[in-house]
Amino acid sequence: MAAVVAAVNGERYEAVGVDPSMTLLEFIRMRTRFRGPKLGCGEGVLGSRVSHADKPAGGCGACVVIVSKYDATIDEVTEFSASSCLTLLGSLHYCAVTTSEGIGNSRDGFHPVQRRLSGFHASQCGFCTPGMCVSIFSALTKADRVPLASPRPVPPPGFSRLTTTEAMKAVSGNLCRCTGYRPIVDACKSFAADVDLEDLGLNSFWKRDSDERADVSKLPAYSRDSVATFPEFLKSEIKSSIGQTNGGAPAVVSTGDGWFHPRSIEEFHELFASNLFNESSLKIVASNTGSGVYKDQDLHDKYINISQIPELSAIKRSSSNGVEIGAAVPISKVIEVLVSDDGDSVVFRRIADHLSKVASTFVRNTATIGGNIIMAQRLLFPSDIATILLAAGSTVTIQKLVASKSKRTCLTLEEFLKKPPCDSMTLLISISIPDWGSHHHEGITFETFRAAPRPFGNAISYVNSAFLAKSSVDAASGSHIIVDVRLAFGAFGTEHTIRATEVEEFLKGKLVTAPVILEAIRLLKGVVSPAQGTTHPEYRVSLAVSYLFRFLSSLANGLDEPEKDSNVPNGSCASNGTTDSSIESSSPEKHLRVDSSDSSIKSRQEMVFSDIYKPVGKPIEKVGAELQASGEAIYVDDIPAPKDCLYGAFIYSTHPHAHIKGVNFRSSLASQKVITVITAKDIPTGGQNVGSCFPMLGDEALFADPIAETQKYAYMAAKQAVMEYSTENLQPPILTVEDAVHHNSYFQVPPFLTPKPIGDFNQAMSEADHKIIDGEVRLGSQYYFYMETQTALAIPDEDNCITVYCSAQMPEVTQDIVARCLGIPLHNVRIITRRVGGGFGGKAMKATHVAAACSVAAFKLRRPVRMYLDRKTYDNGGRAASNEGLQDEHLINISSKSAMRAPGEAQGSFIAEAINEHVTSALSVGTNTIRRKNLHDFESLKVFYGDSAVSLVTGVAAEDRHGRALQQQQQVEEAGHFLRAHHLRGESIS
Repeated sequence: MAAVVAAVNGERYEAVGVDPSMTLLEFIRMRTRFRGPKLGCGEGVLGSRVSHADKPAGGCGACVVIVSKYDATIDEVTEFSASSCLTLLGSLHYCAVTTSEGIGNSRDGFHPVQRRLSGFHASQCGFCTPGMCVSIFSALTKADRVPLASPRPVPPPGFSRLTTTEAMKAVSGNLCRCTGYRPIVDACKSFAADVDLEDLGLNSFWKRDSDERADVSKLPAYSRDSVATFPEFLKSEIKSSIGQTNGGAPAVVSTGDGWFHPRSIEEFHELFASNLFNESSLKIVASNTGSGVYKDQDLHDKYINISQIPELSAIKRSSSNGVEIGAAVPISKVIEVLVSDDGDSVVFRRIADHLSKVASTFVRNTATIGGNIIMAQRLLFPSDIATILLAAGSTVTIQKLVASKSKRTCLTLEEFLKKPPCDSMTLLISISIPDWGSHHHEGITFETFRAAPRPFGNAISYVNSAFLAKSSVDAASGSHIIVDVRLAFGAFGTEHTIRATEVEEFLKGKLVTAPVILEAIRLLKGVVSPAQGTTHPEYRVSLAVSYLFRFLSSLANGLDEPEKDSNVPNGSCASNGTTDSSIESSSPEKHLRVDSSDSSIKSRQEMVFSDIYKPVGKPIEKVGAELQASGEAIYVDDIPAPKDCLYGAFIYSTHPHAHIKGVNFRSSLASQKVITVITAKDIPTGGQNVGSCFPMLGDEALFADPIAETQKYAYMAAKQAVMEYSTENLQPPILTVEDAVHHNSYFQVPPFLTPKPIGDFNQAMSEADHKIIDGEVRLGSQYYFYMETQTALAIPDEDNCITVYCSAQMPEVTQDIVARCLGIPLHNVRIITRRVGGGFGGKAMKATHVAAACSVAAFKLRRPVRMYLDRKTYDNGGRAASNEGLQDEHLINISSKSAMRAPGEAQGSFIAEAINEHVTSALSVGTNTIRRKNLHDFESLKVFYGDSAVSLVTGVAAEDRHGRALQQQQQVEEAGHFLRAHHLRGESIS
């Protein structure tokens, strides 16, 4: 049986007989001594819940590593960042992997990236920091190794070839819940040759409150090529193996390990003809990034890796036909090809610009353009790529095995998307994008748009669209006559990307005027129809309409926006924080535009320090920050698994109010991995269920916990569980506050928690000149999004003792709950919490459930048991009491959401602002006028808070200070000027 040979941080590893579904992250964390890469989401792209009714979540960058490959035929090493949580180990034979520990560590010395992250205070909980470090390092090496044919200017000593914009984008795919990003971005920008060091924020390298000058010499020295990512011994092995494989690439993994690596399309189809596969347990992969979007519901025991088929990686250019790109070409490579095109193709460059906002850099480096199109065709993925390629008139080539014969077909992308979902024997060969020529010729206008939660990508679009028009200019009016047009829309709640053909036919031959645009919009509203269950359908339709309006307006003389005010910054950020990838006019005469994604926000920190509490309040470098950046800081899941360690995962009820009668498993590969199932019945005699440890809760079974030999097996088994429920003698579930009021279902709030009444509300309302009779404000719950999910490791000890390593903000409460659950004394339970990978209140009470479940399993099985919840696991079963107690509380059959950083502040402020907006609208007065009347002054503070009131800390005083500092009145006047001058765009001050 062949083995996978790879190097991790320069150390040789040989993996024999591993699970074919093992990811690189699993291998690093389970089979090596390195713990830098973390499991934060297992998705790689923000928004992996692609149902139109779901919210985006995930895509964190905590697992990023650098993968290096060596081509012995040309003696060249290529390296790129990648998501180790998605990359399969079987695809990395003879590859080298570099983690944050390999970049720098405490023994060999920390790298300048790690030292600058520490010095700029860019690490808080530190869970995301190793991934940040790798992303920055990868961007530096890429910039410093540009082709010699087009070298960048040699930067001054201590700097890299990165630009400030590139430096900021280096971590655009990495999420951080703690720091607010500014210190991270400052650390990134400190490497850019065009940075103004004086603009960088607070750091420990120079003092901001003195005359000390910011200078690069005070930063940790940076030198290029300081880290070798590909070891010489691996090069030698590759060279030796080439002769054994007839001069080709080295052989990879034999079929005995479940991996197949066809070298041609014929070999691919021969594999199917050999009947070696059960299609239900087979997976075809090129990079496996699709598993970050559509999670595997069961294990696969056979994999076909198509990335080594040369034809699928080929790129062919033609002056007449454009460019043909193999389906297995990574998206990042596609961007390079389109940008480097010798012609001045507006279509190619616009596509490349939009592709840079798809996913994140470390996903684009491995995700293939064909895989994205296949997901759109088979799984109805809301793809940006499908939309822009459809508008560009692209075609695809597929090859299918039919009755033992291979048949190749060329289809338009529109035809391909409308076909029934492709089966495993259909191979997407290539995608062809026609060359529409320069925008200076033939009147070609091409624009793409997207609205998404994040401006630099790494998020699935709410709506995307792309428009291509071939037009001529009418000499009399100056407007354009549309000769031909293609209008594509996607991600708005349809099955797949569509063309608005009815609108296209209407526009052909028309002179673009205001009435024509309005009629086109009317027709479009009938075409863009979100499916039932799509969230915010009106918003999505309005976005699609606005994009068409903006595109057509650029072709109509007199409807263009006036030149932008020089005082108004670039950008296309809407009031809700979404962004568009296009903003300027795209007419042939005005095609030079400023990309909103390149417009950086410039700011400066002004801080006053005091020596009163010295050293408290001083910008001192945090102890352990460099360890966090190198990945050497140990979190709960970084603790090496003890001998005979088992893993658990929760099985969750899908019924809000029901008795669980039994748990069974569907027949599957995953269910065969289950060792046992732990339930509340396994609580030792004398122990209490977790629920009965809290007031007002019952003592029914709170969990079912399948135990397996790996965390993946436990996850998969939990998905295969089939629950048997009974609702006999139970009332219908109460799911909303309105239901609770109707059923008179309340918690009894203790009198001492009831707020003290101030004034006579009824009298004030009766005497008021204007009254709000009623109103309603609805808010979703807050989401902690701590990077490290809930986790615990329980190890049984002698004499009925147990040690629990857990990520808990209140370890003393966890100790009490575990002791009561097991029915043992407190001193028999040892809780160890070294550090927490983010919490924000979410790991106070909620951490006890995971710790207790692991403890019960470990106590019964007498083996260590650990659990690491996945990102999609959330507790919504109505089993936790509210932690608030400061308002009327209703008892319902879904869980409370525990307090998170300033609990109630966001909700209360939002409700107050909603009332304020209503009042100002009804009275036609300025928003700030009403807001100021309702801010506390010193006298009102004394009424509400007594002696706690401070005269200097009032809402009125704060508004006055900030208004002067921010020149608020001047900004209000500038915003008014902007609105009067720009009738198609809006701006506001908040």
